[in-house]
Amino acid sequence: MQLSKYNITSKIKDSDDWFVINALSGQADILDQTAYNQLKDISVDNQELIENGYIVDLVQEKRLFREKYLKFLDDREKDEVQIFFVTNYSCNFDCSYCYQAGYEALPVALSKEVTDSFFDYILKEFSGRRKYITIFGGEPFMNAPRHKENIEYIIQKAAEHKLEIAAVTNGYHLEEYIPILKKGIIREIQVTLDGTSEIHNQRRYLKGGDPTFDRIVRGVDLLIENNIPVNLRMVVDKQNINNLPDLAQFAINKGWTASPLFKTQLGRNYELHECQANQQKLYSRLNLYEDLYALLKTHPHIAEFHKPAFSVSKFLFEQGEMPEPLFDACTGTKTEWAFDFTGNVYACTATVGKHGESLGTFYPEVKKYTEAVEEWQERDILSIPKCRDCNLSLICGGGCASMAKNYNGSLHSHDCRPVTELLELGIAHYFNE
Repeated sequence: MQLSKYNITSKIKDSDDWFVINALSGQADILDQTAYNQLKDISVDNQELIENGYIVDLVQEKRLFREKYLKFLDDREKDEVQIFFVTNYSCNFDCSYCYQAGYEALPVALSKEVTDSFFDYILKEFSGRRKYITIFGGEPFMNAPRHKENIEYIIQKAAEHKLEIAAVTNGYHLEEYIPILKKGIIREIQVTLDGTSEIHNQRRYLKGGDPTFDRIVRGVDLLIENNIPVNLRMVVDKQNINNLPDLAQFAINKGWTASPLFKTQLGRNYELHECQANQQKLYSRLNLYEDLYALLKTHPHIAEFHKPAFSVSKFLFEQGEMPEPLFDACTGTKTEWAFDFTGNVYACTATVGKHGESLGTFYPEVKKYTEAVEEWQERDILSIPKCRDCNLSLICGGGCASMAKNYNGSLHSHDCRPVTELLELGIAHYFNE
């Protein structure tokens, strides 16, 4: 018998206690110092530690790994596919951190012919799979008449095939799009607010510099009034993180957080593409969560607005059990694909529109770059050398393939997550009693 290679143990932040988590066995426990010492001294006979998979027979652990890996692959084949459709790369905003700022203006526009080809492709390629479409940009909800007609056509065509629609929008023209959205089966609309009025308007403004906050807030109100789910996103960095308590209070006062149609996410502003000339304002993943932990201590009302994941800590707290082992964190070409109005097919939103990243075309002809697709689809923790012996791999899942390629030059390389440190913070936050 020996300690499991998948044990994650560390001291809980601001506590004398420890935690042990094992993603393969699906067990998690908080230990006092005595129990922690017993875990480290495997010569002590402790049946509970064996039953929970912290002390294992190596042959049996390898067998369990194989069983759960095959189950993961089987389950993923049945998972819902998210299909992004980029309708344009243009935008009416001039955000201070726009990651698409370096994209070239294209002398083509979305047409019904392209849209029809898109639907023909996805209905054939993903036949029998659960799926939904996310309209993406640029800014997909531009207010030009021809563009509105194209968006309405997509939404109506999706409804004909009983496909749900989501959208990612800056929210400025939501009021004009409400009648169109009501014609579809809307899963959610993601809208970004980077803080309360003054802070948001310093970061997300129209081309020409005009403010956007009030119109976006009106749009969120209208979505909720019309029973359309809202996913409110705040893109955070060191310049606006301290405004989070005020934005949370604003949303509470508006009554948004009391609505079952309302949820939130925090997006870390990071070094995508060429948008970040000055990276001093950017957070690492760990530094962001360290500051969130501190803010939640001093402003507990934030939790009514947003509950941070802290790796699997939130899941553990809300579900009372561990999630299934994550053998692959990258959804690209597995349960996520991205298409754009030029007729190209990509793995995901991190690669869509980037030169050299296309995996094929759906218009004017259907082509698939098989070797490139297979390289994406074969990536998981077994194909990444650094992941094979990492005790964090079944929670980290190897990270983002696109980021790994950007940093290391290979899809089959690691994009590590600070899992242990996030658990130290998250278990302290969610299990502080």
